[in-house]
Parts: sequence; structure tokens; C-alpha cells
Amino acid sequence: MEIITTIAAMRQKIKAARFAAKFIGLVPTMGALHAGHGSLISRAVEECDLVVVSIFVNPTQFGPGEDLGRYPRNLEQDRNYCQKLGAHLIFAPMNEEMYPQEQYAWVEVEKLTKGLCGLHRPGHFRGVATVCLKLFNIVQPDFAYFGQKDAQQAAVIERMVRDLNLPLEIRVSPIIRDKDGLALSSRNQYLSKEERKKALCLYRSLEKCRDLVAGGLQNTTAICREMEVFFQQPGVTLEYIEIVDPNTLEKLSEIKTEALIAVAARVGTTRLIDNLRINLQCP
Repeated sequence: MEIITTIAAMRQKIKAARFAAKFIGLVPTMGALHAGHGSLISRAVEECDLVVVSIFVNPTQFGPGEDLGRYPRNLEQDRNYCQKLGAHLIFAPMNEEMYPQEQYAWVEVEKLTKGLCGLHRPGHFRGVATVCLKLFNIVQPDFAYFGQKDAQQAAVIERMVRDLNLPLEIRVSPIIRDKDGLALSSRNQYLSKEERKKALCLYRSLEKCRDLVAGGLQNTTAICREMEVFFQQPGVTLEYIEIVDPNTLEKLSEIKTEALIAVAARVGTTRLIDNLRINLQCP
């Protein structure tokens, strides 16, 4: 399976694919691939003629003191995984290829980035939106695939595509979980065995929320109060629990129709996120 490292070489491949009238799918990743990424790659393989998996640990979406330096990297392992799933190309540029000089132009998606992770990671979504726009311009996909686990990211990218009239469609796939419910994440590798057990507090709090709503509770303050109990244990620091409109990401006082319940917490030194979508209009 070919690994492409330059923009020029990637564009040559895309030019040939376009000439052959192929549908192109892009799965943007930072590597350290797992079954969550695998579900996106598999979907892209089913729906597209040419599937490109980008593997790039984007420095502009990491803040001071975050885990840029230790983020897991294993390109050969990722290559084998992509090949097994049927992807066709990996685009794995170096930092100097994506950011050859000081960056003056940035993409800011307003409003959607003010709360949730945007509040706790200033500049994060500016980096995410900018690198995604770069990748979209390089790969020129018909479809780009994202996971629901990063719900705010998906909302931001969908809005960027819509507002800037980009000629592609964003397709979002459900969260993939371990058997015990923990959402798959590359950062799960950081967790010790004991921390791995404690990390289940995120999923269990969301389960509690689902049960409360199913029982008729709609007041979001009361729901959040019940969810907070799961994070009251040594080694766990709750960052936020928010119940928001899934489209605007604005806070809700009551769950009347649709809602996104988003949580973030640190287990030890590892920051984890998870979420649940609720739609009272669907049986």
C-alpha cells in the first residue's frame, strides 16, 4: 500500500482518479488507528472508488502543555491496518509539507467553537478547521468521514463546508465502543489498568442521563447534577457536562426534542471525551 508524503504527489494521484471519474473518499486521522477509525475506513471503502486515509499529527490543534510530543505514532502499523481494510492510499506528510512557512491564514468557525472543548482548549478548533480545509483542497474528496465521538469537531467541519461552499459531503458515523462501553480513542493507550476502569465514568454518566430522560426528566440542570456523581472519585477530574442543541451547540434548559449530551474529564493525566445524542421524537 502506497504512502504518499508530498502534496504534489498526492495531487497527481487525485488528478488521475478524477480523470477516471472515480468517487474519492477521505478519512482524516492523526494515526494510532483503532476500530473507531476502522469503521470510517470501511464505510468509505463501501461508498467510494478511491479511499485516502490521511495520517498527520497536526501541531496547530494542540495547545501549550498538551500531548503533541507523546501522541502515539506508528505509521507501519497504521499502514497494515489500512491495507487490511481496503483503503487505497495513505497521505502522511511531514509538518514542513503542511506548514512550510509561518501560517497567516486561518479558518475560524464562530459560535460553534465557543463552548464545550472550545472553551477548554483555546485555538484547538482553529487548528482543526484549518488543517481540514488544507486536506480537502489537497485530496479533493467527494466525501469525508468523521466519527460522532468528536461531535463538536464534526459540527464545526460540517458548518465550515456549508458556509464556504466546499464541493464535498461530510459523513458522520456512530461512536465505536469497547464491550464495557468505553468510547475508543487513541488516547486510551495512556491509561493504566486502574485508570481504564475509572474511565468508564464517562459512559456510565451518559447511560444515567439516557435512563433519566427515558423516565421523563427533561430539566438539564437536574440531569447534570445526577451525572456529576459518577466523576466523584480519586484520580478523576470533571471538565464539563453540557446538554446542548446538536446543531447549534447552544445550551438547553430542557430536553424537548433533540439533544447532545457531551462530557469531558481527565482520568489521571489523560483527557477523555464522550457524548450521547437523544431524540425524543424517535421511538
